[in-house]
Amino acid sequence: MLFIDNHNDTDPTINLAIEEYAVKHLDIDETYLLFYINEPAIIIGKNQNTFEEINTEYVREHGIHVVRRISGGGAVYHDLGNLSFSFITRNDGNAFSNFRRFTEPVVDALHQLGINAELTGRNDIQVGEKKISGNAQFATKGRMFSHGTLMFDVDLNEVVNALQVRADKIESKGIKSVRSRVANIREFLTEDMTIHEFRDKLLAYIFQGKSVPQYHLNEEDWSGIRELSKQKYRSWEWNFGKSPAFNVQRSHRFPIGSIDVRLNVKDGLIENCAIYGDFFGVEDVADIQERFLGRRVQHSDLQEAIADLDLKQYFGNVTKEEFLSLFE
Repeated sequence: MLFIDNHNDTDPTINLAIEEYAVKHLDIDETYLLFYINEPAIIIGKNQNTFEEINTEYVREHGIHVVRRISGGGAVYHDLGNLSFSFITRNDGNAFSNFRRFTEPVVDALHQLGINAELTGRNDIQVGEKKISGNAQFATKGRMFSHGTLMFDVDLNEVVNALQVRADKIESKGIKSVRSRVANIREFLTEDMTIHEFRDKLLAYIFQGKSVPQYHLNEEDWSGIRELSKQKYRSWEWNFGKSPAFNVQRSHRFPIGSIDVRLNVKDGLIENCAIYGDFFGVEDVADIQERFLGRRVQHSDLQEAIADLDLKQYFGNVTKEEFLSLFE
């Protein structure tokens, strides 16, 4: 495994571009580890409706970045007190959705620091009842990354101020508020340290105290990363996207996460379709959206539209009947 040095860049559009560039362009037979710290930003899950995840006025007034990532899952708040990690590797067919495989080195390192952390639920790392990390994954053409946050010394009030959390998510997790459920790693340390010292200790534990082998991004790499940052991660189209008017909405929270389907139906036929949610999938839900166009909102029509699709590739462990129940 090689460590990628991002030169301590705190621009979220650059750091997400490094991640995407690495998974798509670096040696497919090598495994990489990337750490990065971002300026205040909300990082939106690939399949989410940005406008419904952020406090738009607060974000604008406080100059908080809003950037969509290419992995699924929910929106998260980053600032200079959050350390993100990313394992970039070959997808052997058993790695995607196996969060334990990638969080275990981090959890073990936290144990070495005296923190009783554990992977809980679908993709969280917790200390007791407090969440300190959320994780997500992305896969493409035999490659993937599994990345997560490590809330070291995040301004937790800003998490509440900048994000809008859906009521069904709060209810499903049996919690009263985001603020009461999250905590900073720094609170649990027996010996205080800076976030950079924390990162260095994690590196030392993960590489077992040996010299850390590095992949140095060359000028060709940086050129591709900067172009990706400019054309994609700084674009309104990618981060917010167009939101057509819808007159039908169906949503449900499954064990794999929420699925929210929006339809614009005219004369009984579907003219527009958008699927949002914090689920994890390998395939792009745009495939399903396109198949629904021109169809009637009837079980038989929609069932026929997706008859040959494996919905687990799009949403995780959801059956066709469960998905189609949204339209009943």
